[in-house]
Amino acid sequence: MIRVKRRASGFLRDFQEFALKGNVVDLAIAVIIGTAFGRIITSFVEDVIMPLINPLVGLTGKDWKTITVGPGIAIGHFLGSIVDFLIIALILFMAIRALQRFKRQEATDDSPSDPSLVVQERLIGALDNLTNTLESRNNQVL
Repeated sequence: MIRVKRRASGFLRDFQEFALKGNVVDLAIAVIIGTAFGRIITSFVEDVIMPLINPLVGLTGKDWKTITVGPGIAIGHFLGSIVDFLIIALILFMAIRALQRFKRQEATDDSPSDPSLVVQERLIGALDNLTNTLESRNNQVL
């Protein structure tokens, strides 16, 4: 009986550690936001894009949602799902591309330089300044 309680408390402790890790919480938030985003895109397709396409498809005298081929093959609903997918894929592509550009820019800006190179550049700059100062003094004396 004691072993069962220890195992159960160990299991619950392990599950609590897993469930409260940042990755799991972040994943849950991403799923919730993704679901809401999917609903927005579906509404956009059904309420904005497809009514614009409906006159083209409406030549058959039907609404785009009700177009079927054969017994129960809903082409209209499938077409709406394809447009949903294409819009979401385009938005994800643009977001990932922007993130990659940002990371590349960040990598070039924050590239750690070799300390010896920094010292050499400072010494060369100091020597150039000293040379310019000495030349200007020699020109004033002459």
